[in-house]
Amino acid sequence: MSHPTSTNRIAKLMQTERIYLRPFDITDVDAYYPSLFEPEMRKQTGTQASFIRSQVEKYVESLAQDDSRLNLLIALQNTDEIIGDVALMDMHAKNRSAHIRIAIDQPAHQGKGYGSEALLLMLDYGFGIANLHRIELDVFAFNERAIHTYEKLGFQREGVKRDMLYYNHQYHDAILMSILEHEFREKHLKIDK
Repeated sequence: MSHPTSTNRIAKLMQTERIYLRPFDITDVDAYYPSLFEPEMRKQTGTQASFIRSQVEKYVESLAQDDSRLNLLIALQNTDEIIGDVALMDMHAKNRSAHIRIAIDQPAHQGKGYGSEALLLMLDYGFGIANLHRIELDVFAFNERAIHTYEKLGFQREGVKRDMLYYNHQYHDAILMSILEHEFREKHLKIDK
């Protein structure tokens, strides 16, 4: 990935000391495309499809046109390396609800808290800017590390979608989890009244 120059500044929409979230650009396809084939990431996200580069280009181009989602790349502050992406999807204005998903692409970047930081940034955006009331996610039951992270952030289990994923010769349950705006604020914000 190239580093920003004075004429090629990176738009950091949200950031912490270690990571920042930024929009996709068509020039990101070269860095993003190989991540779609990382075996552990494919398993944890239940990715079954195979992609060709032109499909990924069309997907990236379509992101700017879709008002029902905010899909951002996760990059490291110190190197600008893209390590994954996070998305608020299916944003519904009347119900004030959305679905969230995240992927940290390489095992070398997993288990370091980057995903938690990215999720907190997106939750803050969802509840504080997009005026959402409820954000939900699905996580496969075998992804214990992710379940632990979501619970630590304040997500609550709501139910089980039985045999939702067929992967590697067997069916797997998915756990439906959600967090409401007041739960997020009580756990993560110190608002003066």
